[in-house]
Amino acid sequence: MVTPSLWRHDDFLKLWVGQTISELGSVVTRTAVPLVALFLLGAGPFEMALLVVAASLAVLLVGLIAGAWVDRLRRRPLLIAADAIRAVLLFSIPIAYLLNILSMTQLYAVMFVEACLGSLFDSAYPAYVPSLIGVDRVVDGNAKLATSSSIAEIGGPGLAGALVQFFSAPFAILVDAVSFAVSAVSLMLIRTPEPARPPRTEDTHIRGEIAEGLRLVLRHRVLLPMALRSVIAHVAGSFYGVLYTLYLLQELKLNPLLLGIVVSAGGVGSLIGSLFAQRVIKRLGIGPALIWTAVGASVLGILTPLAQGPLLIATLMVFIPQLVGDGLQTIEGVAEISLIQGLIPDRVLGRVNATLETFSHGIAYPIGALIAASVAGVVGLRGGIAIGWAGMAISLLLLVFSPLPRIRRAEDFTAVEG
Repeated sequence: MVTPSLWRHDDFLKLWVGQTISELGSVVTRTAVPLVALFLLGAGPFEMALLVVAASLAVLLVGLIAGAWVDRLRRRPLLIAADAIRAVLLFSIPIAYLLNILSMTQLYAVMFVEACLGSLFDSAYPAYVPSLIGVDRVVDGNAKLATSSSIAEIGGPGLAGALVQFFSAPFAILVDAVSFAVSAVSLMLIRTPEPARPPRTEDTHIRGEIAEGLRLVLRHRVLLPMALRSVIAHVAGSFYGVLYTLYLLQELKLNPLLLGIVVSAGGVGSLIGSLFAQRVIKRLGIGPALIWTAVGASVLGILTPLAQGPLLIATLMVFIPQLVGDGLQTIEGVAEISLIQGLIPDRVLGRVNATLETFSHGIAYPIGALIAASVAGVVGLRGGIAIGWAGMAISLLLLVFSPLPRIRRAEDFTAVEG
């Protein structure tokens, strides 16, 4: 019997449409908030850094607690509440601007609370998807949801630029506020009943539930190497987050147009990767697909720190890793989240998602960003990018020497669960 396509699954389509619009709005805000801080509030480097710290601190402080809530409560109401409150928060920025009371303090507060709610959403979302479409279809579902992010990465920056140009940065943020409201409504329209959370057999304190999630990750023969790899990769990857734009503009002498083309190539590559993710994972097996797409992206990635020569050659050397490498990384990401959804029992899935997110974005990324700024002052932009690439490449050894190469199908999950 042929399983109907998820494109014919009415409730999945509602989720997909809502998330596509929400992702597009988030890309707009990612562009517009720094512009509000820079051009309207006169922020300097320190104030800009505090915006990043506010978001990372939120993930660090509430991530693990959010995971425990996700495992105690139904996930869909949490997703709806997170989207609705974020819509109100972002709407406050243009309102404050109109009233002439907008300040950096408000921006810090909005970014902090929005990141707290984002952490809750990011813990609940991957845990909710299997209950909506079934564990046996998560690879297909995650591939289609990855397409949402890819579409946003392609169209979002251009939309953000146009909105800022014609309506100013504070009003561009309205788009994200509306997008969160649309996402909340799309989730409310889903009719598939979410299974009730299993009854708690004992009155465990939330700290005990957080500890259970941590122990599961730290003792699991598959999750632990994935978590360690993620920490190293996010520390190293933050070098790109901090230095990449400066490297392309100052070291390689790309103009803003070429910079935009290179960055947009990553979105195009991600879109292509999302379209091929399911068939690549099916052909190679979920573990080998995860490893070999990561290796392929890393091999291509060496072109970035080596880029030099005439402008056209230098541009091609950073364009190819963005286009092809981001496509491979998208397939890797679909394989990774699908593997976690298949490996981990539903009752602790929220805590595992939150633990991995806290390690990578709450701890590793901000630490790496601070290190990157210091290291670049000593070895230069190219040296910093090279160190970032080397760190991400070395982190792959943790996957190669884990049980991942032997995990090909969903039936293998129980065989490797530690």
